[in-house]
Amino acid sequence: MIQVRNLLIVALAHAFICVPALAQESKSPMPEQARLGERIYERNCSPCHGYHMKEPDGAFDLRTFPHDQHTRFVDSVAHGRNQMPPWAGMLKPEEIEALWAYVVTGEVGD
Repeated sequence: MIQVRNLLIVALAHAFICVPALAQESKSPMPEQARLGERIYERNCSPCHGYHMKEPDGAFDLRTFPHDQHTRFVDSVAHGRNQMPPWAGMLKPEEIEALWAYVVTGEVGD
């Protein structure tokens, strides 16, 4: 009985140590990355998706893009989708990641 209790205590202690570490892995993008994404967005994406992602002109409303679909976002930006052209030749991978940070963070402002 004592061994089971000790095992339970060790398991709980481990959980309390690991949960904050897991939370850090999934924390939101860095503010400077989202600001870079905002600048890239305003230069390249806003003509179709709207200024600050508001009132898109026939394009997808990025404010509703599911935040759990990172791969879908990167693929759509890099390779194009429907009427959207591919941006892989014009944007570096880190710039696409910055766009993702902006989309999931929302309007960040300067």
